Amino acid sequence: MKSTTRRTLAAVLTGVAAAVGGAATPAAAAAAVPVPVPLGGAETALGMELPEVEGELPVPKPGAPEGPRYVEGRLLPERTLPQLPVSSGLPGVDLRQPLPRVLGDEFDHAAVDAPAADLRALAPGLSLDAPLSAPDGDGFGLPAAKLPQAGVLSPVVQSVPTADLGVGPGL
Repeated sequence: MKSTTRRTLAAVLTGVAAAVGGAATPAAAAAAVPVPVPLGGAETALGMELPEVEGELPVPKPGAPEGPRYVEGRLLPERTLPQLPVSSGLPGVDLRQPLPRVLGDEFDHAAVDAPAADLRALAPGLSLDAPLSAPDGDGFGLPAAKLPQAGVLSPVVQSVPTADLGVGPGL
């Protein structure tokens, strides 16, 4: 293969790699992906006004777990299996439904707007302790026997969803 052909092929591959890398970056940085629901064809086919629906789907982002904490008197760390934090959001929706003048001349649509809400969660974790105590100086440096301990760290979910419901003129 000639050097000119190799250079051309390298330039094309570099351009393709840059285009693919540039296209992937904005999608990875987005917190929510908009999801439009196309109902235009159904409106035309049915000959009537249908609601306008748009949604948002959140992109979950795993976080770094908090490391194990060593406690005096225990052989194993306090959180043997740490809880994994995940931050994301609840799906959002924007819905507008036309009303055929049911509520008089002032109102001709009903709307529900529920934006995507932040969601923080912690996966369940596990805390264990061995059936042996820490080495004891009085017992020739040998650990003493004790009952094993096990505990499950409960999962945590925190969110504050909101929604607006209203009627008004215009769609």
